[in-house]
Amino acid sequence: MSDWTSHGDPLLTRFRFATIGAPDIGVIEDQYCSWLGYHVRERGTVDAGLAASWGAPAAAGCPYIVMSTDGASQDYIRVVQVGGVPGYRPLTTFGWAAFEIIVDDVHEVHDRLRQSGFEILAEPKPLQFMPSIVAMQAAGPAGECLYFTMESGDRAASILPSPRSLIDRPFILVIAGPDFDRLRNWYCDLFDLKRRPLRDSKIRLVQDAQGLDHDHVIRMTTAGLREHGYLFEFDEYPVGPGLIAAPRPRAEGDLPPGCAMASIATVALDRVADQAITPPVRRDGIGYEGRRACTVLGPAGELVEFIEEAE
Repeated sequence: MSDWTSHGDPLLTRFRFATIGAPDIGVIEDQYCSWLGYHVRERGTVDAGLAASWGAPAAAGCPYIVMSTDGASQDYIRVVQVGGVPGYRPLTTFGWAAFEIIVDDVHEVHDRLRQSGFEILAEPKPLQFMPSIVAMQAAGPAGECLYFTMESGDRAASILPSPRSLIDRPFILVIAGPDFDRLRNWYCDLFDLKRRPLRDSKIRLVQDAQGLDHDHVIRMTTAGLREHGYLFEFDEYPVGPGLIAAPRPRAEGDLPPGCAMASIATVALDRVADQAITPPVRRDGIGYEGRRACTVLGPAGELVEFIEEAE
């Protein structure tokens, strides 16, 4: 399964936050803590400077929570209150399409979520190109798409991380855009990520969300960060007459709804400093701990927050 096609030393090391934009963070807290085993590690209101750095001035003063599981206590899901976006549906717009979470037993997770407020989008099923990996998908209360994934084969040899609890942490962040090569190359070339083979995949979940024929293939691949078990997935959404994929709508001045933003640790913050919405500054609080951070608008319109760490 370690079929890397390049072997650099990536300048992105790991994920810090997977951020959800939600009209009601209380509902998210209840569902994640009750059914996914998350615990709130920090809560507060968004600082005006931080909101400005995201290009989301309307987020200033809005409540947020930061959560993690006991198995991965420093891998955070952050939830920020945003204005509602009528008609928003997951897997139909560009940007952060899904957060994929490693689990110990996907069938147990499925049984649990059937009793919850999550909407099951797809039952557990082996992956097309890697049948030892079994995944299911669900939508959360804010329209955020979550994949829950298990390695059923040799975990010691897998590119997936080994879970330390039933539900562990986000290990793949899925980005969708209309220009696959530009999207993939921006991350892989700028940060020397480890590339994996390109795939033409029939992703039923995306086909159904966008009303595509079930023979329609989606070009996709993954790329690895420096630390084991942190990857991006790049998906190409088709565009053109009669197709619905489009930029993510959002309330004016706000974060996007659903899977809103990703925060990535990097040893090369200066590579993106000139692209930042506001200049890098040191930030306090959980996940930052006094490190410099800045946010960039990525090639598919996605918000990417980079947090500096020592080489």
